[in-house]
Amino acid sequence: MIIRLIHFALFVTLALGSAPALAVQPDEVMKNPALEARARALSEELRCLVCQNQSIDDSDAPLARDIRILIRSRIASGESNDAVRAYLVSRYGDFILLKPPFKPETMLLWLSPALVLGAGLAAALFARRRAPRSTPALSAEEEARLAALMSGDTTGG
Repeated sequence: MIIRLIHFALFVTLALGSAPALAVQPDEVMKNPALEARARALSEELRCLVCQNQSIDDSDAPLARDIRILIRSRIASGESNDAVRAYLVSRYGDFILLKPPFKPETMLLWLSPALVLGAGLAAALFARRRAPRSTPALSAEEEARLAALMSGDTTGG
């Protein structure tokens, strides 16, 4: 029984671990390993415009496949990675880059984590200042009423 469980766990681990590798189809792979390595490195930096949370290297979307093929054809024609990247940015905008450059158009994107953290800290400090410093003590009458309620006496005093 334990052997079967181990085999199942191993199968699930291998199946989940190999899922992203299935995106690049065998007919896309370049014959030259050095050029293929460049194409893979470049496609890992680019966002799938359909999935938006995956690189085009990990995406099964048809548009991602088209962009992977475009990258490989441009690399095969002798273009540098920077030239291919610049072409794709000119065609699709900075959004295609998983790490867009820091410039006025993307400033909010880069600064938003710090702004959200600052707003959260400011809200916590504001809430803390508005909270009462201490709870006022109960009067003798209130303590007697509380004791009566806790003992089950409903007359209240």
